Amino acid sequence: MLFGMDTGIIGPVTDMEDFVAQFGGSRSATIHGLIVSSILIPAAISSFFAGFVADRFGRSKGISIGVFIFGVGAALEAAAVHLAMFIVGRVVEGVGEGLFLGTLVVYICEISPTRVRGAFTTGPQLLITLGIVTGFFTCYGTSRIQSSMSWRTPFIVLASFSMTLSMVSLFFLPPSPRWLNLHGREGEATEAWDYLGVSHAEREKVEIELESAESQQVQDQGTNDAAATEVQTATKPRHTLLDLFSRDVRSRTGLAVFMMGMQQLSGIDGVLYYAPLLFQQAGLASSQASFLASGVSALVIFGATIPALIWADQWGRRQSTIYGGIALSITMFLIGALYASGSVHGSFGAGRWVVIVTIYVFAVIYSSTWGVGIKIYAAEIQPQRTRASATSLAHGSNWAANFLVALTTPILLSKSSYGAYFLFGGCSILTAIVCALFMPETKGRSLNEIEEAFKKRSPRSSNLSSRVLRPVFKWKS
Repeated sequence: MLFGMDTGIIGPVTDMEDFVAQFGGSRSATIHGLIVSSILIPAAISSFFAGFVADRFGRSKGISIGVFIFGVGAALEAAAVHLAMFIVGRVVEGVGEGLFLGTLVVYICEISPTRVRGAFTTGPQLLITLGIVTGFFTCYGTSRIQSSMSWRTPFIVLASFSMTLSMVSLFFLPPSPRWLNLHGREGEATEAWDYLGVSHAEREKVEIELESAESQQVQDQGTNDAAATEVQTATKPRHTLLDLFSRDVRSRTGLAVFMMGMQQLSGIDGVLYYAPLLFQQAGLASSQASFLASGVSALVIFGATIPALIWADQWGRRQSTIYGGIALSITMFLIGALYASGSVHGSFGAGRWVVIVTIYVFAVIYSSTWGVGIKIYAAEIQPQRTRASATSLAHGSNWAANFLVALTTPILLSKSSYGAYFLFGGCSILTAIVCALFMPETKGRSLNEIEEAFKKRSPRSSNLSSRVLRPVFKWKS
């Protein structure tokens, strides 16, 4: 919800009259993009270290640390007296965001029973959309205030929520039982499973997965019997960053990094960050009208995420990603074509309404497909020993791509009314093609079964393409 609120706040805030008056009304599109995107590169950098923090201190403490830093950044933004201080606040906020978001997904993935893992790991996406709604309408309400409190108040609310969640995470979230088992703390792991109410059958699956992971690690590293004994009896795991690129996991690391990066290059945060700008470009003249339209789009996104949450374990991750990518590209190409043909501001007045509705359709498709499935997939395909680090690396890719989108979207829109849409559509269709070739299904499988699926789809298999593509085009009777 914190991440969603910041996404929902920053676009409207940077368009508010009091914000522009205080920090300069003649800023260029590049400065506008820099203000919005300054949170993202720090998030990308800190996310690379999030796996180490989560492995060293535990998932729940890693979340608490990240959220606290995020709250400090939001407080600095609320108190900013000049633009440099505001940007510093966003940089600090980004450091915290990178630390807690990837760890949060790993934590939920590790405490969730197989049968409901999809629904549980979809929970954060639902709260992100709720945060976007909250952020947009908070700004819609405060924009009427005739002072700097119009833009400061949303950040004050955000900082307050952050400090509350940090304390809750520190004192009330139990450690991940999988993390405890991996660190040789079986007694505490049992207590954590009891607290979470997970059945003994599910716990046995976890123990089998951990034993299998240890054995596979020994085999892949080609260790002798003495070294194998040392690995199996160690009370604390010793992993390095290079483990992410070992023979048995590098394909999964690469796939997760690619998918999480391309998730942002679909253009979703270009839509969310700059919704007021997009609606003004489409012909909504009043800033209040564009704020309201942006809030409605946030409500649409929130509503679309609810069925995705309910049916996350019935919808396949693979087909959701492939067909979702095709649908996203169609919406982007349609908007780009309308602008390129002059139909939006030309003689066809209906063109602008088609653009506005299509932006809503894009947001719905993203929220019910890529917004849910890709984040789950990136975490659940990793083996236990590299899950935190690989997921953090994938989130780093996500942040870096997000930075490019946030920085360049206003620049592209100022240079061309349609170029950004064709770019985002091309990235979406490219992702769908790559996933059709290399993405095995994980729905309904235990983490150990997912491990086996990736072994069977090794690049050394000669008939990979035909075997992977077949399920996409298979008709059901």
